[in-house]
Amino acid sequence: MIEVYDCAQNSPEWYAARAGIPTASSFKDVLAKGEGKTRRAYLLKLVGERVTGMPAESITNEDMERGHAMEPDARDAYVTRTEHELTRVGFIRNGNVGCSPDALIGADGILEIKTKKPHILADVILKGGIPSEHVAQCQGALWVCEREWIDFVAYWPRMPLYLRRVYRDEKYIKNLAAEVARFNVELAQTAEHVRRYGGPSTLAADLKASAELGASS
Repeated sequence: MIEVYDCAQNSPEWYAARAGIPTASSFKDVLAKGEGKTRRAYLLKLVGERVTGMPAESITNEDMERGHAMEPDARDAYVTRTEHELTRVGFIRNGNVGCSPDALIGADGILEIKTKKPHILADVILKGGIPSEHVAQCQGALWVCEREWIDFVAYWPRMPLYLRRVYRDEKYIKNLAAEVARFNVELAQTAEHVRRYGGPSTLAADLKASAELGASS
C-alpha cells in the first residue's frame, strides 16, 4: 500500500518518515556484491534507526548542498523544456521500502534530478543512458511508486540540460525486489538481536563464555 508524505525533503518529518527502511537512493548499497562493507554499513545504520526509533544523523557535503540549491533551477528548466505539470512530494512509502522522487508526473511518471559538474555532465551527454550509479535508484523508484517511466535529468548552469526517459525493466526490478526482501529479513533479525542484548538469556550466555575463556587461559 502506497503512503505519500507531504513534507519538505531533508526536513525532520522527512527523516522520520524514512527511518529504519531501505530507500531507493541506497538500493545500490543493498545490491553491493557479496556482504561487503558498504552493504553492512547501510544495514547497521538502519538497525540503529529501528532500535532507537530515531533517524541517524545526516551527513552532508559540498556536492549535496550544491545539489539541493540547484534543484529548483533544474526543475524549472525541465518544465520549460517539456511543459509537464509536476506534483511535488516529500516521501513515498510502499510497505517496508520507500523513495523520495523529485516530482511525480501525471499518473505514470517520475522525475529524478541530479546535478553534475560540467566535465561529468559532458561525459554523461556523450555516453547517453542513465549512469550506472543511478540505475538502482531509478528502477527502484519505479518499483516503489508503481509507475511506468522516469525522466532522468542531469543539470548544471549554462550546460545543456540532459534528459533521458527510461521505462520499467521488469527483470531488473524482480531481482532488486528479491535482494531488498532478503536485506529486510536480515535487517529485522539483526535489529531484534541487538534489542535483546543484555537480557537474561544473553547475560547468561556471556557469563558462560567468559568463564570458559578464563578456564582455558
